[in-house]
Order: sequence, then C-alpha cells, then structure tokens
Amino acid sequence: MTLSYSHAHQEGSGTTEVVAVLIAITDHTARVLTVDRGKLLPNGPLMPLHRSLQAGVREWVEEQTQQPLGYIEQLYTFVDTNRRNADGHALVYVSYLGLVQETQAQLQSQAQWRDWYEYFPWENHLTGVPDIIERLIVPELLAWADTASDAAAISRRRQRIGLCWGVGVSLVDNKSIDKQSVNKDYADSDWVAEHALLRYEMLYEAGLIPEAPTYPASYLDSKLPNEWSKVMGVPMYYDHRRVIATAISRLRAKIEYQPLIFGLTPDVFTLSELQKSVEALSGTALHKQNFRRLLDTQNLVMPTGESSSASRGRPAKLYRFRHDIELQSLLMDSKLPKRK
Repeated sequence: MTLSYSHAHQEGSGTTEVVAVLIAITDHTARVLTVDRGKLLPNGPLMPLHRSLQAGVREWVEEQTQQPLGYIEQLYTFVDTNRRNADGHALVYVSYLGLVQETQAQLQSQAQWRDWYEYFPWENHLTGVPDIIERLIVPELLAWADTASDAAAISRRRQRIGLCWGVGVSLVDNKSIDKQSVNKDYADSDWVAEHALLRYEMLYEAGLIPEAPTYPASYLDSKLPNEWSKVMGVPMYYDHRRVIATAISRLRAKIEYQPLIFGLTPDVFTLSELQKSVEALSGTALHKQNFRRLLDTQNLVMPTGESSSASRGRPAKLYRFRHDIELQSLLMDSKLPKRK
C-alpha cells in the first residue's frame, strides 16, 4: 500500500493507537525521535497484552527505536475520522510526550533523531523572524482569508492570522494588503511561542501543507510560489506532524512555570548551556541578565563548586538543579524564567 500524507497505515481490526513524541536537547538543538525515514513517530496499535496505554507506548518505543524512556506524560487524544479500521470504525489516537537524553548507538536502523525545526521552520526565531513568514506564509494566509463566505468570516480569519502569526491589527484590517505592507507591519514582539499548534492547524485548514486533504486543490487554485514545498517543512504521515506541534506548544507553555527542562539537560551544566537549552525549546532568544536574575529569584540551580574545562576563554562555573527542585518537579509547582 502506498502511503499518503493524510492516509497511512493499512487497515487493521484495532480502534486505538498510541504514538510517542520523544524530545531531547542535543548540542543546544531541540530534537524529536522519528521512524520510517523521518515520516512517522514511534507508534502502534493498543494490544490486549498491554496492561495500560503507557505500557503500550513503552513497548512500541522499545521495539521500534530501543531508546530508553524516562519521564512521559499523556499529551492528547483525538479521533482520526480520515482513517478507519477493517470494520469501518474511526481510529482513536492517544499520544504521549517523553523527555529523554538522546542515544545513537542503541537506536534501531529505522529510527532517527531529527531537529524539530526541520518540520516547523517558521517556529525558529532564534536569529529573528524567518523570511518565509513575511515573504510567503502571511500573504498566502491573507489570500486564503479573503476566500471566506462573507465579510464577517473574512474579518475573523484575518484576526486569527494576526493572533497566531504576530501580525499587527492594522494589517489584518487592511483589505488591500500587499507583501510590502506585511513586511512593514510584522512584529516579532507580538509572536507567541506557545501558539505552535494553532499555527500548524491554520496552515492545515488553509490547505497550505501536504498533510491537508485540500492541499493539491489549494496548490493549483492559489498558484503557490515554486519554492513553497521546500520551505514549509518536512511532511509526515497521518497527523504525526500535528502531534509534534502539540508537544511543542505543551513544552513551550510548561517551561514558563514547571521545571521540565531538568529532564533534558545533563546532570551538570553552565548557565549559558542552560539558557541555550531553554532557547532551543522556545525558539526565541532570551535576555542573558534577566534569565540569570530569574534563576536566582526562583532558586532553581546551585553551583557544584567546579568549573568547565573550556578550551578557550575563562572556565565557567558548573551548576546542577537543586535536589528539592527535582523532587518538586514531580508535583509541577515550580517555575522557569519566561521569555522576555
């Protein structure tokens, strides 16, 4: 069976599937574990021999990747009406988020760690607003907004574009918009990192990504730019890219009030390394002094008394998360610094 981006697995008799989004930070880069040449997340049907959903997740991840699992939590559940089992029943997706340390030597041959910005290039604002947002995405979304049934629907779509993509009010209210106005009115300060899922779902709704059932028709009708398929990220089978977008939104929201980052960092680290790890998840640069001031205020880390063996420059002090913070993280009642 040939797999398409919106229809993938062969029909089976089960009605529930589990899928895992495993996240690691390696060399200050947010990475996601994939299978099938980067087109799928570790996944499989829930079987009678599985005592729980979590047991099913762990078994499929171990079988397909051999990646050791640490902290995992349920991400979300939804019914995929585009996929049916052999009896005609829609499949239920149950997804899980796991925070792990990346391993390479033990991975199965089909498993690969991939930079998550390969799938969502518009989410990476570490060096400023990506060119594709101003030059391609927002103009195409505004063109899609204008295809709505009436003036009120057009206005609502434009307002949603403004909220999701950080576009100013004057832009979405302007009915004779052009690309020059987009470039002038776009402000990165209005970008909300946690809206990753909303942005992906808007592109899906507009038929601007290969996973959308209307993508071929949209491509022909709107005459998308020639480079569109090259800059919109790597597509995935099923709704697996949507599952990653959900995980990105969840993590970006949680690192503002829960110390989940400790599950992604080495036992000891410099403050600069910790900041870069948080930035890798948020996709935005943080102000160094504000970041360290908030770390001090929230009393999250403590010095080890040792320094890094830097090859150049002055060695930096090494830190670790306080032991009581790691214990508190189980109850999720601490904070990490917010984006400034």
